[in-house]
Amino acid sequence: MNNLRNNVQLIGYLGKEVELLEFEKGIKVAKVSMATNEQYTNNQGEKVEDTQWHNLVAFGKSAEWMKQLLTKGSEVLVSGKITYKSYENDKGETKHATEIVVKDFIKLSKKD
Repeated sequence: MNNLRNNVQLIGYLGKEVELLEFEKGIKVAKVSMATNEQYTNNQGEKVEDTQWHNLVAFGKSAEWMKQLLTKGSEVLVSGKITYKSYENDKGETKHATEIVVKDFIKLSKKD
């Protein structure tokens, strides 16, 4: 049941190429953005498409596989957890970031 406490599943399209970073001791991190789209009809009867952008991060083997298998425009299902971070930029301003830490993913599109 603990796996259900902070679990996110999204299906969307990658907005850019996967960026793979390698840190000391061989730690690998993949970063990429993903768009999810929702369509609905507003009060005026007009169809509206709402796009949300999500920052994805993956570590270790998952990061390597994402870099190897996914490209910009790939449709992908990701499963993971949502995290919130705060940091101070070089101007002294506090910034907030929301990320999806990817545990598993499935490439849905046939696009290479």
